[in-house]
Amino acid sequence: MILQELPDLEELFLCLNDYETVSCPSICCPSLKLLHITDNNLQDWTEIRKLGVMFPSLDTLVLANNHLNAIEEPNDSLARLFPNLRSISLHKSGLQSWEDIDKLNSFPKLEEVRLLGIPLLQPYTTEERRKLVVARLPSVSKLNGSVVTDGEREDSERFFIRYYVDIPQEEVPFSFALVLRMVGYHELITKYGKLEPLAEVDLRPQSSAKVEVHFNDQVEEISIRLDQTVAELKKQLKTLVQLPTSNMLLYHFDHEAPFGPEEMKYSSRALHSFGIRDGDKIYVESKTK
Repeated sequence: MILQELPDLEELFLCLNDYETVSCPSICCPSLKLLHITDNNLQDWTEIRKLGVMFPSLDTLVLANNHLNAIEEPNDSLARLFPNLRSISLHKSGLQSWEDIDKLNSFPKLEEVRLLGIPLLQPYTTEERRKLVVARLPSVSKLNGSVVTDGEREDSERFFIRYYVDIPQEEVPFSFALVLRMVGYHELITKYGKLEPLAEVDLRPQSSAKVEVHFNDQVEEISIRLDQTVAELKKQLKTLVQLPTSNMLLYHFDHEAPFGPEEMKYSSRALHSFGIRDGDKIYVESKTK
């Protein structure tokens, strides 16, 4: 009745009505661009497909807080039903399969998707959720309200490859054969190659180092704490080189550096600031020879 009375209607809000089905009128409304039908009880895709028949020019479809459990429609049929759909919200729907996410690629003009709070993504971390979804939706430029940059897309696609190549089979919630059939997987392998796992890099500062101490003709290998100062190192070396700390000159030689030894002249300077590593040399000289 509303559609008959308002043939040029562009926006329609049908929220909080406890709809379980959609009544399909005898006429369609080609002018409608935006439909909010949130917070109802729509569970079956056969009801949602009626919206495509009724509103062929639909640009934005907000289905949040319904109980839709699957997108049961052939890919080519989805393209015909929603040829102009640019944005869809499935926030807090009941989707539980990655195949449903992949079917979103069948909407030819889709750019924006909202998928927060769906059962499918609950077992994953926040990072995994976003990256795995971004990688599966190559044409989507905005996910859950945030723009997908070119850099994020590349990171997500690489993450997708590593995730499904390296995850143990017993931890995969579906067969790896299914993953291989997923949208874009082979294309991503062709684009990036079969990526190796990311190296685990320990960025914690080194707390100690084994160095060679050179004094006159003596060479001793000792372990030194890198959180101590030059003055404290001199105290550690006092017994070894038989010199008072006031009479010591210390030089640090980085065994991988292209330049010569660096004098350790400031008593309060911490050893870690010299970049001392295992295998480096400490030269000790007497101020009075």
